[in-house]
Amino acid sequence: MDTNTIYIKNMVCPRCVDVVKEICEDLQISIQHLQLGKLESTTVVNDALKLELGSRLKERGFELLEDKNQKIITQIKALIIAQVHHSKESLNINFSDYISDELHHDYASLSRLFSSVEGITIERFILKQKIEHVKELLFYKEYSLSEIAIQMNYSSVAHLSAQFKKETGMSPSQFKKMKDPKHQPLDSL
Repeated sequence: MDTNTIYIKNMVCPRCVDVVKEICEDLQISIQHLQLGKLESTTVVNDALKLELGSRLKERGFELLEDKNQKIITQIKALIIAQVHHSKESLNINFSDYISDELHHDYASLSRLFSSVEGITIERFILKQKIEHVKELLFYKEYSLSEIAIQMNYSSVAHLSAQFKKETGMSPSQFKKMKDPKHQPLDSL
């Protein structure tokens, strides 16, 4: 059975997957596989159905992607977000190898494309995601800084603290003392 692959921008968490699933069920689009940024369906999605899907997705803050380069960038972001924010297991290889293996493309070309379109490197995007996740972990005060450093694969607390300060302008302990730290939505990073 043939599958249609549809790429969707701004899917950044498991709740986003649930929302897209709900929209697909309403439109009677059968889901073969659904993950951050990507829907595989056995339903033939004609132009009228695609237009309706795009409209419903837009109402909920998502966007259908048609451009090949945007699809690749969305896939890169989805892989990074899933690994940094939602994976329980640490990555045992470099992000560059992971992304290259998952997308079956040369990392150098993926990196050039990402930088040219997004205006930042993949490495910088990864760092922003990691720091945002560290902020979340600090905010909920469930873990010590050393536990967070281990969980986030930092070589040391000092390394984590230095990157955190460089990115946010404050130390992790200063951040913890804030009454209302501002979190950035993942789709805006």
